[in-house]
Amino acid sequence: MLVALMLAIQRGPLGTVVLVAAAPPAWRVPEFILSLTAASESTRRAYRTDVCQFCEWASRAGLDAPSDVDRRRLRRYIAFLSVRGLTQRSVARKASALRRYFGWLVRDGAVEVDPALGLAAPAGSGRLPRVLGAAEVSEMLGDGAVPPDPTEMRDRLVLELLYGSGLRVAELCGLDRGAVEPPSTHIEVIGKGAKPRRVPLSEPSVALLAAWRDGGSDEFDAQRLRQGADRDPVALLVNLRGNRLGTRDVQRVLDHYADTPTHPHALRHTYATHLLDGGADLRVVQELLGHQRLATTQIYTRVSRERLREVYESAHPRA
Repeated sequence: MLVALMLAIQRGPLGTVVLVAAAPPAWRVPEFILSLTAASESTRRAYRTDVCQFCEWASRAGLDAPSDVDRRRLRRYIAFLSVRGLTQRSVARKASALRRYFGWLVRDGAVEVDPALGLAAPAGSGRLPRVLGAAEVSEMLGDGAVPPDPTEMRDRLVLELLYGSGLRVAELCGLDRGAVEPPSTHIEVIGKGAKPRRVPLSEPSVALLAAWRDGGSDEFDAQRLRQGADRDPVALLVNLRGNRLGTRDVQRVLDHYADTPTHPHALRHTYATHLLDGGADLRVVQELLGHQRLATTQIYTRVSRERLREVYESAHPRA
């Protein structure tokens, strides 16, 4: 029997409003999302979309509840995604979401047998993250001096924390005023899974943070906040509306200072790769990035090898 799906409003990664299918109650998707207490907001949003898309497909196939799903149906769904032209990386992510979803259903007693256990999916595409060159980084970050303009001071601090400390955008936006106490050269951030970690600050970041705390933030509030806006009293960095800086705000900063289109996460990639290029130990980089698994960090060793090969081929006369 075909079950009609409702539409729900959801915020996209840059604050855009998108419509996503909302699964019927029997599929218990909202409860599953609430169970992901250690996941980031972006992960929960992606899992909701992925699971709801499967529920829509399953409903069209005449499946009314999770208990109707078997392994054969899941394999057929993965094949369906592949022929639709999705990248291997996207299909692998959706398969991961389904394994997590059905694992939760088993633990909760909603289904007896996990049909997604060991569900095979194509490996990721292996696409290497973009790494900025030294010249690009220097051009973007400037000479490290503290600018007198409060908006530029905030923007430079954003860029320095992304590259100088390798912060994720969510970690940057989540910083509170008490995250660093002068004269400390480290900052406390809350990473994925709500796990705190202590990260070193670059010298320009230390100077910018000191200037921001010693008057730059107050000057920004007085000069830049829109009339009548109430400032978030806890957030370290805010936008013109006084709200905690968001992903879209950070992207605007990159768009203003980068010569070519650059995603904020590219600065984190660059941070890790430059550390390895400089001889840093892989496990040290893992700790700095807050990766739970060493395998996640190892992609940057591949990036370093690829960069070395490019340098060799461009510079050696017999390459």
